[in-house]
Amino acid sequence: LLSYQQAVANKPEFNWFEYTAPIPRVLGAQWLLDYPLHKLIATIDWTPFFITWDLVGKYPSIFEDATVGEAARQLFDDAQAMLEKIVNEQWLTAKAAFGFWPANQVDDDDIQLFADEHRSEPLAKLHQLRQQQQTNAGKPNLSLADFIAPLNSNVVDYIGAFVVTVDQTPGKQSTEAFEAAGDDYSSIMMKALADRLVESFAEHLHLRVRTEYWGYAEDENLGNDELIREKYRGVRPAPGYPACPDHSEKATIFKLLEAEQKLGVTLTESFAMHPAASVSGLYFSHPNSQYFGIKKIGEDQLQSLAARKGQTGPALQKWLRPLLD
Repeated sequence: LLSYQQAVANKPEFNWFEYTAPIPRVLGAQWLLDYPLHKLIATIDWTPFFITWDLVGKYPSIFEDATVGEAARQLFDDAQAMLEKIVNEQWLTAKAAFGFWPANQVDDDDIQLFADEHRSEPLAKLHQLRQQQQTNAGKPNLSLADFIAPLNSNVVDYIGAFVVTVDQTPGKQSTEAFEAAGDDYSSIMMKALADRLVESFAEHLHLRVRTEYWGYAEDENLGNDELIREKYRGVRPAPGYPACPDHSEKATIFKLLEAEQKLGVTLTESFAMHPAASVSGLYFSHPNSQYFGIKKIGEDQLQSLAARKGQTGPALQKWLRPLLD
């Protein structure tokens, strides 16, 4: 590992003076409280659905597989039949919270959000981690904060955040009712479809963000395979994933978006989201923004993060243990 100072010194160099950040069409938080489920079917990524059932293979070529093809086809047909009922009888409800705020990078690895365009009133701070491994010659040590213009650059920049959830509609068919009737297959199927729908909602909403709500890629025209392969400008990293492994950052996102009050999505003590079919994350629009893995960090970075978050090293260690070298 490099020292944390060395890693910071090896951040990517962007020419911020020639950069103009796209301005979101509406600033602050907004909510979509009963999103039409039928709009989420086209962007479903079916490959992970089969993995849930221990059938490995890419969709749709999995149907041609000599070993699992027939089972996959049967399962898929059952899924389509249930999906039709879920949509037509509204067994599930899709809800989203998302928003955009003026933001700048501060202290190398933090992102300061501001209440409005005057940038005089700090609203919240998102704390990021930086790759600390020795990199190949010329490769930078990345942090998500790198993709937001530094405060001292005087560039006006923005960040977005989102929470999407697909929950059982009260009074409609439920997984519990299936289980009570001894129909575990349908219960697992319903949970698996809720998972696919919420991931699809995250994809679908990000598409609308890029083309409409933030609007920096109005002319984007990608097929579903290209969406799954992330061929678009911008990223939506989720806390708990490789680029931002600190699950506790979800608390800031939830507060900004009033996710609990507006959507009924809650965080457990270990920062898991409830209902389980929920996804949260950040939106970055910079053309160079990308996904990467933090992998390992040193004690020096842990202490820096603890100081910036106003916590103690041991308290943070609990969340970041897998990263500590």
